Amino acid sequence: ALAADAPETVDPAAATVVEEAAEAVGEEPPALTIEEAQAVPPEKDAATLLEDAFAAYEEAQTAFEREDLEGALTKLDEAYGALLRMSLPAESPLLQEKQDLRLLIARSIQKISATRTAPASSVNGSIPLVENQWVLREIKSFQAAERKAFEDAYKRSGQYRDMILEELRRESMPEQLAWIPLIESAFKPRALSRARALGMWQFIRSTGYRYGLKQDKYVDERMDPVKATRAALQYMIELHDMFGDWTTAIAAYNCGEAAVQRVIRAQKVDYFDSFWDIFANLPFETARHVPRFIATLLIVGDPAKYGFELPEPDPPIAFETIRINAAVKLATLSQNLGIETAVLVNLNSELRHDSTPNYAYDLRVPSGYGERCLASIVTLPQYIPPDVVTDRYTVRRGDTLGAIARRYRTSVNTIKRLNNLRSNLIRIGQVLRLPSRGGASAPPVSAAPAAKPGETITYTVRNGDNLFQIAKAYGTTVDRIKSANNLSSDIIAIGQRLVIEVGKTP
Repeated sequence: ALAADAPETVDPAAATVVEEAAEAVGEEPPALTIEEAQAVPPEKDAATLLEDAFAAYEEAQTAFEREDLEGALTKLDEAYGALLRMSLPAESPLLQEKQDLRLLIARSIQKISATRTAPASSVNGSIPLVENQWVLREIKSFQAAERKAFEDAYKRSGQYRDMILEELRRESMPEQLAWIPLIESAFKPRALSRARALGMWQFIRSTGYRYGLKQDKYVDERMDPVKATRAALQYMIELHDMFGDWTTAIAAYNCGEAAVQRVIRAQKVDYFDSFWDIFANLPFETARHVPRFIATLLIVGDPAKYGFELPEPDPPIAFETIRINAAVKLATLSQNLGIETAVLVNLNSELRHDSTPNYAYDLRVPSGYGERCLASIVTLPQYIPPDVVTDRYTVRRGDTLGAIARRYRTSVNTIKRLNNLRSNLIRIGQVLRLPSRGGASAPPVSAAPAAKPGETITYTVRNGDNLFQIAKAYGTTVDRIKSANNLSSDIIAIGQRLVIEVGKTP
């Protein structure tokens, strides 16, 4: 047949879309021209929809940068619509990308919403120092009941302020923000609040994860001054973008952006000029937070005016960083190096058990100690940190929480918290969860069954055991136990069964 006589092709996917739409309303598919049928877009696969969503999101960011808020929202709606049309199996590698983009879209919408009610402002603008009644009240508190705490925090600030100022300058942010840790944590890297906010910048767990702070069995980077500072500045930049001024951003840093936005939306007018417009409607602790910060700026800016003679700030500790790949206790390492344990602990405050992890880790040591430290670590035994809870204890006649706490080298409050106890009352037969870090008062090996020299027994390793203790208890040597059990190192595990030749030495 000639080409002119050949039937024209129609995209089968386009035709299917038309048929399905007709079936949905109980009608026969209408007759379409070829051009009309081909104009109906075919269904896209998930990967293509994800690409479309990312493209729309990027266009939204471009629109936002040129202050086209409506255009940005339209593109964000388009991006989210593409995500909704995606159908993915549970094992699809695209699921994480879809979730990440959904979060980015949500943040962008929140940012646009905040921008509509906040005045535009430069990120490096200064913070206005007003002396109103609320600020003066906090100044009086610092002058009286909180005076010593204020002066101690100011003294401690010297260890970290140079680092914080360097990070602020890198981000072109107001240097006044370097004083936020004074009211957040008194410049204590391991400060823990009643709300479980941790570290010098007081991150709760979820916000720490949100800004990339690692939290695992060994490390909690919320307690690392450098890493937490960088995360805090990124959070504050985001808050400043939302609210347009630093005082409101600082309030949101304390109670969360959602709480501040709720207060703004509840106003009778649809805009606000400054933090003080919403001050009275904020939660008490948050409302007090900003006046305390401004009071701090006023005092450190002119101590004599407010009756202070501030102490000399502590100098920062000069350090170097070495890469290690061994779990060691900082106390043992510092003893080998001939330095105070507190020095290594302060430099590495993110280490939860004051021990390095069992993976590659950048350890901070005092300047000049790097090579000595690397040589020393090779000779040290591996440290295995305790799990939070591994032991269970059944209460016996005559037991008290105090006696149990002393036996397991822990505290009454720790036992009460682990077992949700409201009082110190316990009953015979009650099973308590106990922190394994203490261990029982009696050495585990001493509780083992007696055995005569020449006998061969099987011993089950208990919490707190080591090969030296076991060998001593059974009159043998570490080498004999290792040889009898084909052990290549001194490391043993709880529950491991060891063959012991009692009283046998080389």
